[in-house]
Amino acid sequence: MQKKTISNLSNLAVPVRSKGRFYKEVKTSLRNDFQRDRDRIIHSTAFRRLKHKTQVFVNTSRDHFRTRITHSLEVSQIARTFAKFFNLNEDLSETLSLAHDLGHTPFGHAGEESLNNCMRNYGGFDHNIQTLRIITLLENRYYNFKGLNLCFETIDGLIKHNGPIKNLTKINKILGNNFFKKKIKFSYNSSLEAQLASISDDIAYNSHDLEDGLKSNLFKLNDLKNIPVLDKIITKHVKKNNKYSIDLIIRQIIRETINEMVSDVILTTRNNIKIYKIKNLNDIYKTTMQLVSFSDKMKIFDRHIKKFLKTKMYFHKKVNSKTNYGRKVITKLFSSIKKNPKKYINIKKYNNSNLERIICDYIAGMTDRYAINLYNQIK
Repeated sequence: MQKKTISNLSNLAVPVRSKGRFYKEVKTSLRNDFQRDRDRIIHSTAFRRLKHKTQVFVNTSRDHFRTRITHSLEVSQIARTFAKFFNLNEDLSETLSLAHDLGHTPFGHAGEESLNNCMRNYGGFDHNIQTLRIITLLENRYYNFKGLNLCFETIDGLIKHNGPIKNLTKINKILGNNFFKKKIKFSYNSSLEAQLASISDDIAYNSHDLEDGLKSNLFKLNDLKNIPVLDKIITKHVKKNNKYSIDLIIRQIIRETINEMVSDVILTTRNNIKIYKIKNLNDIYKTTMQLVSFSDKMKIFDRHIKKFLKTKMYFHKKVNSKTNYGRKVITKLFSSIKKNPKKYINIKKYNNSNLERIICDYIAGMTDRYAINLYNQIK
């Protein structure tokens, strides 16, 4: 069964049989290496906590706004579509998508900024590197090792979520020098599976943040009419407002917008593979180009929509009042816990870390509601 799966994959795919893990384990005939990785992510404590972590709206706002867990599931659905189309390692793309946000703090990017500020004299904070800390150190589910002991290819894809790493300073400060024991080639490009998971992240939050913003009345459909690509889609669907509810019309617009972006990535990536004469996985690692990308036309849309969402949604006064509160909570928690860490944290659980990093790990792992409850107890 597994041999058939391996032979059916494209030459550009990461093989189903991994190069290995940091700690050797007995293989199983029931699941391939990357199915095991995916299952480890899903069963992790950090993944469950994403259910109560902010995407844009603080998690106590309303039940139907997206949280980190729904966002991660939506990213994985898009990434699997891409992987299936290009005949790649679907399990790896899914794993990377589900794991990419594990390191996020409570209160979204505001929480990250605040925690980074608290840690400015102790190596700083970065949610992508925090994801690596979670999967290699903080999840504690096995007798023989810390972390989840994921495959090298999975770790490589998570490290390079935003492309090859040219400067290791931040990784060395937060994880330690030569943490990955020369198993990761930082300057190499990421796999197609990792590149597709990354662009799926962009597609998901561009479209779904748009939907949440519309449904929360932070802006109206008319406000979007000057954005390329969206203008035609909106014009086509608003004509149906006599027949259908605005909620249904918004859903159709979002569906079509996702479809436009997905189709664009498929065409552009296929052309890039031809232009750069990519024949195998090694060619992907060696190329300096990101092969998975939007077309020039869609890049303009991507820039417009990000700028629009930043202005009209992320910095909207209703959202800002909540995120400013989040900043206040994080800062207070850090200073209070630092004064008496043993009251809040089992220090023995965190081996080989300085006190500030232990407190940082503890706060970064909190859900929005847990952070708020603890803050209310100690303020």
